[in-house]
Amino acid sequence: MNSPGAIINKAISRATGSKARGTIADLPAGTGIPLCLIGLGANLDSRSGSPEATLKDAARELQALSDYPVVISSIWRSSPVDCPPGSPDFANAAVAMLPRSGANPLELLGCLQQIELDFGRVRKGIHNAPRALDLDLLVCGNIIMNTTVLELPHPRLHVRGFVLAPLAEIAPGYVPPGQHLSVEALLEVVERAGESGLLKVTNDSVSL
Repeated sequence: MNSPGAIINKAISRATGSKARGTIADLPAGTGIPLCLIGLGANLDSRSGSPEATLKDAARELQALSDYPVVISSIWRSSPVDCPPGSPDFANAAVAMLPRSGANPLELLGCLQQIELDFGRVRKGIHNAPRALDLDLLVCGNIIMNTTVLELPHPRLHVRGFVLAPLAEIAPGYVPPGQHLSVEALLEVVERAGESGLLKVTNDSVSL
């Protein structure tokens, strides 16, 4: 793995002054609540200001969905992948959380979509169009689901550097359902293929 703050390649970096706040090992055990991993992304300004500021505020909104402290990665910057020409770079992060007891994946998805709307997300029907906030439910416990509205685990989780790099900070040894490699090992595979596209943007912790 690259050292904190290192450039993985020219397309992905960690934001200056950003650092992860804990790992999934810091979450309480024995709660019976499934571990949920959420990918955060933004490449347009929102009510919070810059995409980086949006992700910090969105993490605070996610905290409201749990009775336990959430774990938040550093903020990273990535080049657009499969986006319309001229799309701005993205700010990316990841959150690990234990959603409030009783929440199921579809209910949690509804909460995430409402947070997106609150930050000004507009769905224009254009594939991967720029957006004020994107919250992807990546994993929800060991649930495997394939519906018209939600697929779990996220079908591109294992091949997206901008998802794996933040996750590797907070859940390096975690093996997603359906995979045989840990998050950290999956990121190394993507790096070797030269497809991570990530830069770390910040080392400051997010205060929740």
